Amino acid sequence: MIKRAEIIVEPWQASSEEHLRQILSSYLRVKEDEILAIRIIRRSIDARSRNIKINLGVDVFINELPAVGSEYKPEFKDVTAQTEVVIIGAGPAGLFAALRLIELGFRPIIFERGKDVNSRKRDIAAIHRNEGVNPDSNYGFGEGGAGTFSDGKLFTRSKKKGDIHRILEIFHYHGAQDEILYDAHPHIGTNVLPRVIKQMRNSILDCGGEIHFNSKVTGLILSSDSVEGVKLQNGISVSAKAVILATGHSARDIYSMLYHNGIQLESKNFAVGVRVEHPQALIDEIQYKRSQRGIYLPAATYNFVEQVEGRGVYSFCMCPGGTIVPASTAPDELVVNGMSSSSRSGLFANSGMVVEVRSEDLGDYLKFNELSGLKFQEAIERSCFKEAGSSQIAPSQRLNDFIRGAFSSTLPKTSYHPGILSSDFNQWLPGFICERLKKGFLQIGTKAKAFVTNEAIMVGVESRTSSPIRIPRDEFTFEHIQFKNLFPCGEGAGYSGGIVSSAVDGERCAEKVAHKLRR
Repeated sequence: MIKRAEIIVEPWQASSEEHLRQILSSYLRVKEDEILAIRIIRRSIDARSRNIKINLGVDVFINELPAVGSEYKPEFKDVTAQTEVVIIGAGPAGLFAALRLIELGFRPIIFERGKDVNSRKRDIAAIHRNEGVNPDSNYGFGEGGAGTFSDGKLFTRSKKKGDIHRILEIFHYHGAQDEILYDAHPHIGTNVLPRVIKQMRNSILDCGGEIHFNSKVTGLILSSDSVEGVKLQNGISVSAKAVILATGHSARDIYSMLYHNGIQLESKNFAVGVRVEHPQALIDEIQYKRSQRGIYLPAATYNFVEQVEGRGVYSFCMCPGGTIVPASTAPDELVVNGMSSSSRSGLFANSGMVVEVRSEDLGDYLKFNELSGLKFQEAIERSCFKEAGSSQIAPSQRLNDFIRGAFSSTLPKTSYHPGILSSDFNQWLPGFICERLKKGFLQIGTKAKAFVTNEAIMVGVESRTSSPIRIPRDEFTFEHIQFKNLFPCGEGAGYSGGIVSSAVDGERCAEKVAHKLRR
Protein backbone atom coordinates (compact mmCIF):
# COMPACT_ATOMS: atom_id res chain seq x y z
CA MET A 1 0.00 0.00 0.00
CA ILE A 2 1.22 3.50 -0.81
CA LYS A 3 -0.14 6.46 1.12
CA ARG A 4 0.59 10.10 0.35
CA ALA A 5 1.12 12.49 3.25
CA GLU A 6 1.72 16.23 3.65
CA ILE A 7 3.69 17.04 6.79
CA ILE A 8 5.48 20.03 8.33
CA VAL A 9 8.64 19.18 10.26
CA GLU A 10 11.70 20.72 11.86
CA PRO A 11 14.84 20.91 9.68
CA TRP A 12 16.62 18.29 11.80
CA GLN A 13 13.67 15.94 11.43
CA ALA A 14 13.63 16.34 7.65
CA SER A 15 17.28 15.27 7.50
CA SER A 16 16.68 11.80 8.94
CA GLU A 17 14.52 8.99 7.55
CA GLU A 18 14.37 7.52 11.04
CA HIS A 19 12.74 10.67 12.41
CA LEU A 20 10.39 10.89 9.42
CA ARG A 21 9.36 7.28 9.94
CA GLN A 22 8.43 8.08 13.55
CA ILE A 23 6.40 11.11 12.53
CA LEU A 24 4.64 9.31 9.67
CA SER A 25 3.88 6.30 11.83
CA SER A 26 1.91 8.52 14.18
CA TYR A 27 0.41 10.61 11.37
CA LEU A 28 -0.84 7.60 9.38
CA ARG A 29 -1.53 5.42 12.40
CA VAL A 30 0.62 2.52 11.27
CA LYS A 31 3.48 0.70 12.93
CA GLU A 32 6.98 2.00 12.23
CA ASP A 33 8.20 -1.40 11.01
CA GLU A 34 5.38 -1.46 8.44
CA ILE A 35 6.88 1.61 6.72
CA LEU A 36 9.41 0.02 4.36
CA ALA A 37 10.28 3.14 2.37
CA ILE A 38 9.64 6.87 2.18
CA ARG A 39 9.86 8.77 -1.10
CA ILE A 40 9.91 12.57 -0.99
CA ILE A 41 7.85 14.06 -3.81
CA ARG A 42 7.88 17.70 -2.74
CA ARG A 43 10.10 19.76 -0.41
CA SER A 44 10.23 23.47 0.42
CA ILE A 45 11.51 25.66 3.23
CA ASP A 46 9.27 28.05 5.16
CA ALA A 47 11.61 30.68 6.61
CA ARG A 48 9.04 33.41 7.22
CA SER A 49 9.70 33.29 10.96
CA ARG A 50 12.60 32.37 13.22
CA ASN A 51 11.00 28.96 13.74
CA ILE A 52 11.92 27.58 10.33
CA LYS A 53 9.90 24.64 9.03
CA ILE A 54 10.25 22.17 6.18
CA ASN A 55 7.14 21.36 4.14
CA LEU A 56 7.23 17.82 2.81
CA GLY A 57 5.01 15.83 0.49
CA VAL A 58 5.86 12.13 0.73
CA ASP A 59 4.79 8.76 -0.58
CA VAL A 60 4.86 6.21 2.24
CA PHE A 61 5.32 2.55 1.26
CA ILE A 62 3.50 0.38 3.78
CA ASN A 63 4.39 -3.32 3.69
CA GLU A 64 5.79 -2.97 0.16
CA LEU A 65 8.94 -1.70 -1.49
CA PRO A 66 9.17 0.86 -4.30
CA ALA A 67 10.29 -0.18 -7.78
CA VAL A 68 14.05 -0.06 -8.32
CA GLY A 69 15.40 2.72 -10.53
CA SER A 70 13.72 5.63 -12.24
CA GLU A 71 10.08 5.17 -13.11
CA TYR A 72 10.50 7.40 -16.15
CA LYS A 73 11.58 5.63 -19.35
CA PRO A 74 11.83 7.80 -22.47
CA GLU A 75 10.74 6.24 -25.73
CA PHE A 76 13.94 6.76 -27.67
CA LYS A 77 14.11 4.80 -30.92
CA ASP A 78 16.56 4.14 -33.74
CA VAL A 79 16.19 6.99 -36.23
CA THR A 80 19.24 6.26 -38.36
CA ALA A 81 17.22 5.99 -41.59
CA GLN A 82 14.59 8.62 -40.79
CA THR A 83 13.97 12.16 -42.05
CA GLU A 84 16.69 14.56 -40.94
CA VAL A 85 16.17 17.84 -39.08
CA VAL A 86 19.04 20.31 -38.63
CA ILE A 87 19.44 21.96 -35.22
CA ILE A 88 21.75 24.95 -34.74
CA GLY A 89 23.05 24.95 -31.17
CA ALA A 90 23.59 22.28 -28.49
CA GLY A 91 22.21 24.22 -25.52
CA PRO A 92 19.13 23.04 -23.59
CA ALA A 93 16.72 24.10 -26.37
CA GLY A 94 18.74 22.26 -29.02
CA LEU A 95 19.40 19.12 -26.97
CA PHE A 96 15.82 18.71 -25.82
CA ALA A 97 14.57 19.41 -29.34
CA ALA A 98 16.85 16.61 -30.56
CA LEU A 99 15.67 14.13 -27.92
CA ARG A 100 12.03 14.92 -28.63
CA LEU A 101 12.58 14.51 -32.39
CA ILE A 102 14.03 11.05 -31.72
CA GLU A 103 10.93 10.11 -29.71
CA LEU A 104 8.80 11.32 -32.62
CA GLY A 105 10.78 9.35 -35.21
CA PHE A 106 13.04 12.00 -36.78
CA ARG A 107 16.83 12.15 -37.05
CA PRO A 108 18.42 15.26 -35.47
CA ILE A 109 21.67 16.67 -36.80
CA ILE A 110 23.12 19.26 -34.40
CA PHE A 111 25.74 21.81 -35.43
CA GLU A 112 27.46 23.41 -32.42
CA ARG A 113 30.04 26.17 -32.87
CA GLY A 114 31.78 25.27 -29.61
CA LYS A 115 33.50 22.20 -28.19
CA ASP A 116 32.36 19.18 -26.19
CA VAL A 117 32.22 19.70 -22.42
CA ASN A 118 35.65 18.18 -21.67
CA SER A 119 37.49 20.26 -24.27
CA ARG A 120 35.48 23.31 -23.26
CA LYS A 121 36.79 23.09 -19.68
CA ARG A 122 40.32 23.92 -20.83
CA ASP A 123 39.20 27.09 -22.60
CA ILE A 124 37.21 28.17 -19.54
CA ALA A 125 40.24 27.57 -17.32
CA ALA A 126 42.26 29.83 -19.62
CA ILE A 127 39.75 32.66 -19.09
CA HIS A 128 40.10 32.27 -15.32
CA ARG A 129 43.85 32.61 -15.75
CA ASN A 130 43.24 35.79 -17.75
CA GLU A 131 44.82 34.23 -20.85
CA GLY A 132 42.16 35.44 -23.25
CA VAL A 133 38.75 34.36 -24.54
CA ASN A 134 38.14 31.80 -27.28
CA PRO A 135 35.09 33.31 -29.05
CA ASP A 136 33.67 29.87 -29.86
CA SER A 137 34.45 28.04 -26.61
CA ASN A 138 33.70 29.75 -23.31
CA TYR A 139 30.98 29.98 -20.66
CA GLY A 140 28.44 30.93 -23.33
CA PHE A 141 29.29 28.62 -26.23
CA GLY A 142 29.85 24.89 -26.32
CA GLU A 143 28.06 21.65 -25.51
CA GLY A 144 25.18 22.22 -23.11
CA GLY A 145 25.05 25.97 -23.67
CA ALA A 146 25.52 28.73 -21.12
CA GLY A 147 23.98 26.76 -18.25
CA THR A 148 26.46 23.88 -18.29
CA PHE A 149 29.23 25.72 -16.44
CA SER A 150 27.14 28.38 -14.79
CA ASP A 151 25.00 26.66 -12.22
CA GLY A 152 22.30 24.40 -13.62
CA LYS A 153 19.36 26.03 -11.83
CA LEU A 154 16.13 24.33 -12.92
CA PHE A 155 13.55 26.62 -11.35
CA THR A 156 11.17 28.37 -13.73
CA ARG A 157 7.98 30.38 -13.44
CA SER A 158 6.93 29.41 -16.99
CA LYS A 159 4.47 26.73 -15.90
CA LYS A 160 1.94 27.10 -18.72
CA LYS A 161 4.15 26.43 -21.73
CA GLY A 162 4.85 22.73 -21.27
CA ASP A 163 5.46 19.78 -18.99
CA ILE A 164 8.07 21.01 -16.52
CA HIS A 165 8.22 17.72 -14.63
CA ARG A 166 8.95 15.83 -17.85
CA ILE A 167 12.06 18.00 -18.35
CA LEU A 168 13.21 17.21 -14.81
CA GLU A 169 12.58 13.50 -15.42
CA ILE A 170 14.75 13.55 -18.53
CA PHE A 171 17.58 15.24 -16.62
CA HIS A 172 17.16 12.66 -13.85
CA TYR A 173 17.15 9.79 -16.36
CA HIS A 174 20.50 11.04 -17.65
CA GLY A 175 22.10 11.14 -14.20
CA ALA A 176 20.91 14.21 -12.30
CA GLN A 177 20.32 13.79 -8.58
CA ASP A 178 16.95 12.66 -7.11
CA GLU A 179 16.41 16.00 -5.38
CA ILE A 180 15.59 17.81 -8.63
CA LEU A 181 12.34 15.84 -8.80
CA TYR A 182 10.94 17.23 -5.57
CA ASP A 183 12.78 20.37 -4.43
CA ALA A 184 10.80 23.61 -4.80
CA HIS A 185 13.86 25.22 -6.41
CA PRO A 186 15.71 22.35 -8.11
CA HIS A 187 19.38 22.73 -8.91
CA ILE A 188 21.84 20.32 -10.52
CA GLY A 189 25.10 22.18 -9.96
CA THR A 190 27.95 23.00 -12.29
CA ASN A 191 29.95 19.99 -11.03
CA VAL A 192 27.18 17.53 -12.01
CA LEU A 193 25.58 19.03 -15.11
CA PRO A 194 28.50 18.39 -17.52
CA ARG A 195 28.25 14.61 -17.07
CA VAL A 196 24.47 14.79 -17.43
CA ILE A 197 24.93 16.66 -20.72
CA LYS A 198 27.38 13.98 -21.90
CA GLN A 199 24.80 11.28 -21.20
CA MET A 200 22.23 13.24 -23.22
CA ARG A 201 24.75 13.40 -26.05
CA ASN A 202 25.16 9.61 -25.85
CA SER A 203 21.39 9.12 -26.05
CA ILE A 204 21.27 11.19 -29.24
CA LEU A 205 24.21 9.37 -30.85
CA ASP A 206 23.05 5.90 -29.78
CA CYS A 207 19.73 6.48 -31.55
CA GLY A 208 21.37 7.51 -34.82
CA GLY A 209 21.44 11.29 -34.40
CA GLU A 210 24.51 13.40 -35.11
CA ILE A 211 26.31 16.13 -33.14
CA HIS A 212 29.04 18.12 -34.86
CA PHE A 213 31.26 20.27 -32.61
CA ASN A 214 33.47 23.10 -33.86
CA SER A 215 30.88 23.52 -36.61
CA LYS A 216 29.86 27.16 -36.74
CA VAL A 217 26.84 28.02 -38.87
CA THR A 218 27.51 31.24 -40.77
CA GLY A 219 24.54 31.39 -43.13
CA LEU A 220 21.25 29.94 -44.29
CA ILE A 221 20.36 28.53 -47.68
CA LEU A 222 17.39 30.67 -48.70
CA SER A 223 14.83 30.41 -51.47
CA SER A 224 12.17 33.05 -52.07
CA ASP A 225 10.19 32.33 -48.92
CA SER A 226 11.79 29.33 -47.21
CA VAL A 227 15.01 28.04 -45.64
CA GLU A 228 16.48 25.05 -47.46
CA GLY A 229 19.52 24.37 -45.26
CA VAL A 230 22.57 25.88 -43.58
CA LYS A 231 26.07 27.05 -44.53
CA LEU A 232 29.01 26.19 -42.28
CA GLN A 233 32.15 28.22 -41.68
CA ASN A 234 34.25 25.53 -43.41
CA GLY A 235 32.35 26.16 -46.66
CA ILE A 236 30.11 23.09 -46.51
CA SER A 237 26.38 23.50 -47.18
CA VAL A 238 23.85 21.12 -45.65
CA SER A 239 20.33 20.78 -47.03
CA ALA A 240 17.42 20.32 -44.64
CA LYS A 241 13.65 20.11 -44.74
CA ALA A 242 13.53 21.96 -41.42
CA VAL A 243 16.03 24.03 -39.42
CA ILE A 244 15.63 24.62 -35.68
CA LEU A 245 17.48 27.77 -34.61
CA ALA A 246 18.52 27.34 -30.96
CA THR A 247 21.69 29.42 -30.72
CA GLY A 248 21.29 31.11 -27.30
CA HIS A 249 21.21 34.80 -26.48
CA SER A 250 24.95 35.44 -26.94
CA ALA A 251 25.20 34.42 -30.62
CA ARG A 252 25.39 38.00 -31.87
CA ASP A 253 26.86 36.98 -35.21
CA ILE A 254 23.71 34.95 -35.89
CA TYR A 255 21.51 37.99 -35.28
CA SER A 256 23.72 40.04 -37.63
CA MET A 257 23.61 37.31 -40.27
CA LEU A 258 19.81 37.14 -40.10
CA TYR A 259 19.51 40.93 -40.21
CA HIS A 260 21.78 41.32 -43.22
CA ASN A 261 19.92 38.54 -45.03
CA GLY A 262 16.67 40.44 -44.64
CA ILE A 263 15.18 37.99 -42.13
CA GLN A 264 12.79 39.86 -39.87
CA LEU A 265 13.80 40.50 -36.26
CA GLU A 266 12.17 42.41 -33.39
CA SER A 267 13.83 44.40 -30.64
CA LYS A 268 12.67 43.68 -27.08
CA ASN A 269 13.32 44.85 -23.54
CA PHE A 270 16.27 43.37 -21.66
CA ALA A 271 18.24 44.19 -18.50
CA VAL A 272 21.73 45.35 -17.53
CA GLY A 273 23.39 45.69 -14.15
CA VAL A 274 26.03 44.11 -11.92
CA ARG A 275 26.80 41.03 -9.86
CA VAL A 276 26.46 41.65 -6.13
CA GLU A 277 28.44 39.42 -3.77
CA HIS A 278 27.94 39.05 -0.01
CA PRO A 279 29.45 36.66 2.53
CA GLN A 280 27.06 33.69 2.53
CA ALA A 281 26.92 33.83 6.33
CA LEU A 282 25.45 37.35 6.11
CA ILE A 283 22.73 36.25 3.67
CA ASP A 284 21.97 33.27 5.93
CA GLU A 285 21.57 35.62 8.89
CA ILE A 286 19.28 37.96 6.93
CA GLN A 287 17.08 35.26 5.45
CA TYR A 288 16.96 32.77 8.33
CA LYS A 289 16.81 35.46 11.05
CA ARG A 290 19.45 33.72 13.13
CA SER A 291 23.17 34.21 13.68
CA GLN A 292 24.09 30.66 12.62
CA ARG A 293 22.49 28.67 9.81
CA GLY A 294 23.20 25.30 11.38
CA ILE A 295 23.90 22.01 9.66
CA TYR A 296 20.33 21.17 8.65
CA LEU A 297 19.55 24.17 6.45
CA PRO A 298 20.92 24.85 2.97
CA ALA A 299 22.69 28.07 2.03
CA ALA A 300 20.02 30.78 2.00
CA THR A 301 18.78 32.36 -1.23
CA TYR A 302 16.92 35.57 -1.99
CA ASN A 303 14.75 37.04 -4.70
CA PHE A 304 14.06 40.78 -4.89
CA VAL A 305 11.89 42.69 -7.33
CA GLU A 306 11.52 46.46 -6.99
CA GLN A 307 9.99 49.23 -9.09
CA VAL A 308 12.13 52.35 -9.47
CA GLU A 309 10.96 55.25 -11.61
CA GLY A 310 8.86 53.05 -13.83
CA ARG A 311 11.51 50.34 -14.31
CA GLY A 312 12.00 46.92 -12.81
CA VAL A 313 15.08 46.53 -10.64
CA TYR A 314 15.51 42.89 -9.66
CA SER A 315 17.82 40.09 -8.63
CA PHE A 316 18.68 37.54 -11.29
CA CYS A 317 20.25 34.06 -11.16
CA MET A 318 21.00 34.12 -7.43
CA CYS A 319 23.82 31.70 -6.52
CA PRO A 320 24.04 30.71 -2.84
CA GLY A 321 27.43 29.39 -1.81
CA GLY A 322 28.52 30.29 -5.31
CA THR A 323 31.18 31.85 -7.49
CA ILE A 324 31.25 34.80 -9.87
CA VAL A 325 32.66 33.74 -13.25
CA PRO A 326 33.94 35.54 -16.38
CA ALA A 327 31.26 34.99 -19.03
CA SER A 328 32.68 36.95 -21.96
CA THR A 329 32.25 35.52 -25.44
CA ALA A 330 34.66 37.85 -27.26
CA PRO A 331 38.25 38.89 -26.50
CA ASP A 332 37.45 42.62 -26.20
CA GLU A 333 34.56 42.52 -23.72
CA LEU A 334 33.99 41.81 -20.03
CA VAL A 335 30.83 40.10 -18.78
CA VAL A 336 30.24 38.30 -15.47
CA ASN A 337 27.78 35.63 -14.39
CA GLY A 338 27.31 33.38 -11.37
CA MET A 339 27.35 29.65 -10.62
CA SER A 340 27.16 27.19 -7.74
CA SER A 341 28.24 23.60 -7.29
CA SER A 342 25.61 21.06 -6.24
CA SER A 343 26.65 21.41 -2.58
CA ARG A 344 26.42 25.22 -2.59
CA SER A 345 29.10 25.21 0.06
CA GLY A 346 31.12 28.26 -0.98
CA LEU A 347 31.82 31.19 1.34
CA PHE A 348 30.00 33.74 -0.83
CA ALA A 349 26.53 34.40 -2.21
CA ASN A 350 26.14 36.29 -5.47
CA SER A 351 23.32 37.47 -7.68
CA GLY A 352 22.79 39.60 -10.70
CA MET A 353 21.12 42.89 -9.78
CA VAL A 354 19.81 44.45 -12.96
CA VAL A 355 17.71 47.27 -14.36
CA GLU A 356 15.15 46.90 -17.14
CA VAL A 357 16.27 48.61 -20.36
CA ARG A 358 13.73 49.85 -22.91
CA SER A 359 14.04 51.34 -26.38
CA GLU A 360 13.68 54.91 -25.07
CA ASP A 361 16.91 54.38 -23.09
CA LEU A 362 19.00 53.55 -26.15
CA GLY A 363 19.50 57.06 -27.56
CA ASP A 364 21.94 57.10 -30.49
CA TYR A 365 21.92 53.29 -30.66
CA LEU A 366 18.42 53.41 -32.14
CA LYS A 367 20.05 54.06 -35.51
CA PHE A 368 20.92 50.35 -35.55
CA ASN A 369 17.20 49.52 -35.76
CA GLU A 370 16.45 45.97 -34.54
CA LEU A 371 20.09 45.56 -33.47
CA SER A 372 20.04 48.65 -31.23
CA GLY A 373 19.84 46.72 -27.95
CA LEU A 374 22.62 44.43 -29.12
CA LYS A 375 24.91 47.38 -29.88
CA PHE A 376 24.06 48.94 -26.49
CA GLN A 377 25.06 45.70 -24.73
CA GLU A 378 28.30 45.48 -26.70
CA ALA A 379 29.24 49.07 -25.86
CA ILE A 380 28.77 48.56 -22.12
CA GLU A 381 30.76 45.30 -22.14
CA ARG A 382 33.61 46.98 -24.00
CA SER A 383 33.54 49.91 -21.57
CA CYS A 384 33.80 47.42 -18.71
CA PHE A 385 36.73 45.68 -20.47
CA LYS A 386 38.49 49.01 -20.93
CA GLU A 387 37.86 49.95 -17.29
CA ALA A 388 39.50 46.64 -16.35
CA GLY A 389 42.65 47.56 -18.26
CA SER A 390 41.71 45.38 -21.23
CA SER A 391 41.67 42.18 -19.20
CA GLN A 392 39.25 39.87 -17.40
CA ILE A 393 40.16 41.43 -14.03
CA ALA A 394 36.75 42.85 -13.20
CA PRO A 395 35.84 46.36 -11.98
CA SER A 396 34.45 46.24 -8.45
CA GLN A 397 33.11 48.62 -5.80
CA ARG A 398 31.83 48.18 -2.28
CA LEU A 399 28.03 48.36 -2.29
CA ASN A 400 27.63 51.19 0.20
CA ASP A 401 30.42 53.17 -1.46
CA PHE A 402 28.58 52.90 -4.79
CA ILE A 403 25.40 54.30 -3.25
CA ARG A 404 27.34 57.15 -1.59
CA GLY A 405 29.35 57.88 -4.74
CA ALA A 406 32.64 57.08 -2.97
CA PHE A 407 35.65 55.29 -4.47
CA SER A 408 36.51 52.02 -2.67
CA SER A 409 40.14 52.35 -1.61
CA THR A 410 40.17 48.70 -0.54
CA LEU A 411 38.19 45.65 -1.59
CA PRO A 412 37.33 42.49 0.37
CA LYS A 413 38.04 38.94 -0.74
CA THR A 414 35.97 37.66 -3.62
CA SER A 415 35.10 34.41 -5.38
CA TYR A 416 35.97 35.91 -8.79
CA HIS A 417 39.15 34.05 -9.79
CA PRO A 418 40.70 36.40 -12.41
CA GLY A 419 40.70 39.11 -9.73
CA ILE A 420 39.06 42.49 -9.12
CA LEU A 421 40.14 46.13 -9.10
CA SER A 422 38.55 49.21 -7.56
CA SER A 423 36.36 51.18 -9.93
CA ASP A 424 33.72 53.88 -9.62
CA PHE A 425 30.78 52.39 -11.54
CA ASN A 426 29.22 55.85 -11.74
CA GLN A 427 31.97 56.85 -14.18
CA TRP A 428 31.35 54.24 -16.88
CA LEU A 429 28.01 52.46 -16.33
CA PRO A 430 25.12 54.47 -17.88
CA GLY A 431 23.62 56.97 -15.43
CA PHE A 432 20.03 55.73 -15.71
CA ILE A 433 21.20 52.25 -14.69
CA CYS A 434 23.35 53.51 -11.79
CA GLU A 435 20.65 55.75 -10.32
CA ARG A 436 17.98 53.06 -10.44
CA LEU A 437 20.36 50.51 -8.96
CA LYS A 438 21.11 52.84 -6.05
CA LYS A 439 17.42 53.42 -5.29
CA GLY A 440 16.66 49.74 -5.77
CA PHE A 441 19.39 48.76 -3.31
CA LEU A 442 18.01 51.20 -0.74
CA GLN A 443 14.50 49.79 -1.16
CA ILE A 444 15.83 46.26 -0.71
CA GLY A 445 17.72 47.43 2.37
CA THR A 446 14.48 48.45 4.08
CA LYS A 447 13.22 44.85 3.74
CA ALA A 448 16.47 42.95 4.25
CA LYS A 449 18.40 44.67 7.02
CA ALA A 450 22.17 44.61 6.52
CA PHE A 451 21.89 43.85 2.78
CA VAL A 452 23.30 47.30 1.98
CA THR A 453 26.76 47.09 3.50
CA ASN A 454 30.37 47.59 2.57
CA GLU A 455 30.91 43.89 3.26
CA ALA A 456 29.17 43.43 -0.09
CA ILE A 457 30.76 44.27 -3.42
CA MET A 458 29.51 44.90 -6.94
CA VAL A 459 31.34 43.23 -9.83
CA GLY A 460 30.68 44.28 -13.41
CA VAL A 461 29.10 43.94 -15.73
CA GLU A 462 25.99 41.68 -15.78
CA SER A 463 24.51 42.21 -19.22
CA ARG A 464 23.40 38.80 -20.57
CA THR A 465 20.21 38.26 -18.59
CA SER A 466 18.22 37.80 -21.80
CA SER A 467 18.30 38.49 -25.50
CA PRO A 468 17.60 42.08 -26.63
CA ILE A 469 16.14 40.58 -29.82
CA ARG A 470 13.22 38.31 -30.64
CA ILE A 471 13.08 36.26 -33.83
CA PRO A 472 9.35 36.39 -34.62
CA ARG A 473 7.53 33.13 -35.27
CA ASP A 474 3.96 32.09 -35.95
CA GLU A 475 2.11 31.50 -32.70
CA PHE A 476 0.74 28.12 -33.79
CA THR A 477 3.30 26.63 -36.20
CA PHE A 478 6.48 28.08 -34.60
CA GLU A 479 7.81 28.80 -38.10
CA HIS A 480 9.41 32.16 -38.72
CA ILE A 481 6.69 34.58 -39.85
CA GLN A 482 8.61 35.37 -43.04
CA PHE A 483 10.50 32.18 -43.99
CA LYS A 484 9.11 28.65 -43.95
CA ASN A 485 11.08 25.72 -42.52
CA LEU A 486 12.92 27.99 -40.03
CA PHE A 487 11.90 27.32 -36.43
CA PRO A 488 13.41 29.80 -33.90
CA CYS A 489 13.33 28.63 -30.28
CA GLY A 490 14.88 29.10 -26.85
CA GLU A 491 16.54 32.10 -25.23
CA GLY A 492 18.28 33.26 -28.37
CA ALA A 493 14.96 33.55 -30.20
CA GLY A 494 13.43 35.45 -27.27
CA TYR A 495 10.96 32.78 -26.11
CA SER A 496 12.46 31.50 -22.87
CA GLY A 497 14.74 32.37 -19.99
CA GLY A 498 16.76 29.69 -18.25
CA ILE A 499 17.47 25.99 -18.70
CA VAL A 500 14.03 24.50 -18.11
CA SER A 501 11.95 27.00 -20.09
CA SER A 502 14.45 26.68 -22.95
CA ALA A 503 14.18 22.89 -22.82
CA VAL A 504 10.39 23.12 -22.88
CA ASP A 505 10.50 25.47 -25.85
CA GLY A 506 12.89 23.14 -27.66
CA GLU A 507 10.53 20.22 -27.15
CA ARG A 508 7.50 22.17 -28.35
CA CYS A 509 9.44 23.35 -31.38
CA ALA A 510 10.39 19.74 -32.22
CA GLU A 511 6.73 18.75 -32.00
CA LYS A 512 5.77 21.52 -34.43
CA VAL A 513 8.49 20.39 -36.84
CA ALA A 514 7.31 16.79 -36.64
CA HIS A 515 3.73 17.84 -37.26
CA LYS A 516 4.71 19.78 -40.38
CA LEU A 517 6.95 17.06 -41.84
CA ARG A 518 4.36 14.35 -41.27
CA ARG A 519 1.74 16.47 -42.93
